[in-house]
Amino acid sequence: MGGTIAGRAERADDNVGYRAGQVPVEDLAAGLPALAGLHLRFEQVAQINSKDMRLADLQRLLKRVQDCLVDPEVQGVLITHGTDTIEETAYLLQTLLAPTKPVVLTCAMRPATAVSPDGPQNLCDAVAVARCPGAKGVVVVCAGRVHSATDVAKVHPYRTDPFASGDAGAVAQVEEGQVRVFRPWPGESAHTARLVTFLAAKDLPRVAWVDSHSGAQAWEVDVLLANGNAAGVRGIVVAGTGNASLHNDLEESLKRAETAGVRVVLGTRSGLPMVPYATQPFPQLDGLSPAKARWALTLDLLDG
Repeated sequence: MGGTIAGRAERADDNVGYRAGQVPVEDLAAGLPALAGLHLRFEQVAQINSKDMRLADLQRLLKRVQDCLVDPEVQGVLITHGTDTIEETAYLLQTLLAPTKPVVLTCAMRPATAVSPDGPQNLCDAVAVARCPGAKGVVVVCAGRVHSATDVAKVHPYRTDPFASGDAGAVAQVEEGQVRVFRPWPGESAHTARLVTFLAAKDLPRVAWVDSHSGAQAWEVDVLLANGNAAGVRGIVVAGTGNASLHNDLEESLKRAETAGVRVVLGTRSGLPMVPYATQPFPQLDGLSPAKARWALTLDLLDG
């Protein structure tokens, strides 16, 4: 899909001023000893910076992965992807496909032209995971750690190990080509029946994402729903402070939105699951981070 792992910079010492999605996927795997002798099939589904991911890109990827998974000759699927939205793509793949084969996303924080690129090792580790006996479901492999699609989040903007899985921890770890498994692989999903609807969608229900913060005011929601909700907002994900607490003014405006027929769901700015409490004003969605809760709510609304 492109990303930093396929990026090029003008100088080998430049790890930030690069253009993502420049190197063909076949070239990324060329000459890696860990991949020698394996039967690999390559396809360039997209060549983009993941921050610019669009519905059409996701639909194309989902369809290609679906086709590969039903092929009896395919043991697993490996996807190269940018780090910025890899957690969202992984969540969608797991949620809509719930694969019984491994679907492994991998990435890099340094471009392919760097003095010491991290992409080649990540790619080798990802192949090791895809070939691991018993592996299934969608995972993200980076810096030797294997993260579940549901739990993974990018938590650092620069280091080569930028992902965490919160309190759940990593699913596994790759050590010299061997996979050490810590907990079960990702399992079934609640939304797989919506794959056909998602693939056929010309557009998605409009779901906004707002944060609570010091000085938050009602206008942040009121503007979204101005003129009788002319913008057609159908859902709002609100990221609360601390244990999903909300500024009183923002909470009151969200209650008005809910009364007007807009679904409101609650998350935390930390991205970690909240501890439920008796006076919780809005529901949460499976303890998901705001980024993934936005997709979960979108899928719910897609059915009408």
